[in-house]
Amino acid sequence: MVTTPAPATGSGERALVLGGGGSTGNAWLLGVVAGLLDGGVDVTGADLVVGTSAGATAAAQLGGAAAAELYAATLAPPVPPVPSAPRAGGAAPGRGARGPGGSAASRGGAGGPGPGGVAQHLARRRALVAAAADPADLRRRTGADALERAAAAGPDAPGRWRATVAARLPRAAWPERRTLLTAVDAHTGEPVVLDGSSGVELVDAVAASCAGGPAYPIGDRWYVDGAHRRGENADLAAGYGRVLVLAPLGGASLTPAAWRLDLAAQVEDLRAAGSRVEVVVPDDPGLFGERAMDPALRPVAARAGHDRGRALAGRLAGFWG
Repeated sequence: MVTTPAPATGSGERALVLGGGGSTGNAWLLGVVAGLLDGGVDVTGADLVVGTSAGATAAAQLGGAAAAELYAATLAPPVPPVPSAPRAGGAAPGRGARGPGGSAASRGGAGGPGPGGVAQHLARRRALVAAAADPADLRRRTGADALERAAAAGPDAPGRWRATVAARLPRAAWPERRTLLTAVDAHTGEPVVLDGSSGVELVDAVAASCAGGPAYPIGDRWYVDGAHRRGENADLAAGYGRVLVLAPLGGASLTPAAWRLDLAAQVEDLRAAGSRVEVVVPDDPGLFGERAMDPALRPVAARAGHDRGRALAGRLAGFWG
């Protein structure tokens, strides 16, 4: 049984929120953190880290290895994958250049469609949104769809997906700093927040948060991508004095604005509750979207993130302290 921890309640001063964005989004996040560090701002010392989808992978990676090492690993040219049976995330696991601690630098940061299937994935998502009456209904519909895809993927798919995720993580233990990883229960549509006290291994928490295609099982429950909760899930940092949000997808949402699932609504709520909030988005949103699962773009995305972080370090130094 998965135990969901209590939401963050401002037990610290600084919170770092890492949003989703596929393979390139993961590389961009690592690049931004490394670029900020090169500019004298170390955000890995946050009191709280919130990770969603590709951001969950980045949160786990940054909790187990130095940002500079992780960034360097993303710059290695991807090794073409060896053909094999599809994994739960929709693409063959393949063999890639490994980064620190065995993280697969050439592979993506989220489980979803491969480079050729992102357009179909987005079309499927838009159809689910159009049919839903409200956010809870959308989560239930998304979970049911993911369970059907899991059944079609076969009984071995979760194990292959777990092995792929494990290869990306520098260490198996949860980070020492408080880390919240998001997911959604595929059966009920209820949001789930996992941390080191949840009784779930880190690799399973990351695999669930990154389950953008078929649902992923933990025990007797199945889970889907944490981005189905509320985009970047920055609201989980409520109560923290300073919140830095790194958003590879720029805060965009396919859901109606009235549902307030987009990043702008999350930031508005945080500021209304007294938090100071800064948001970092990419200069080139074209690296994400339909190209988000292309491993060949990971070095490009990582460099773009590094440049962005380095350029913003001076402005963010006073904010982050």
